[in-house]
Amino acid sequence: MPKLIVIDRAGEEKIVEAETGLSVMEAIRDNGFDELLALCGGCCSCATCHIHVDPAFKDKLPAMTEDENDLLDSSDHRDANSRLSCQLQMSADLDGLKVTIAEED
Repeated sequence: MPKLIVIDRAGEEKIVEAETGLSVMEAIRDNGFDELLALCGGCCSCATCHIHVDPAFKDKLPAMTEDENDLLDSSDHRDANSRLSCQLQMSADLDGLKVTIAEED
């Protein structure tokens, strides 16, 4: 299984195993990170699963959809590495993906 490196809001880093095909959001939620709310359950209709992706993985990620871009625009904490974790699917290509849970809006 691919590994996912998650940095929580306190700055603590944890490495978890993420099943291929699960979204990054599901992998984070299923591994006990309560601060990632994911209120819409992965439907890309809120921005409560906002993460910052390590720039080293930027070229390995799928292009951002217009809906994702619009939702991220509502965040005061958006930056060039912002993504919605529900829109990223774990795969072998993303083994070692490092993400930081964004501050809550």
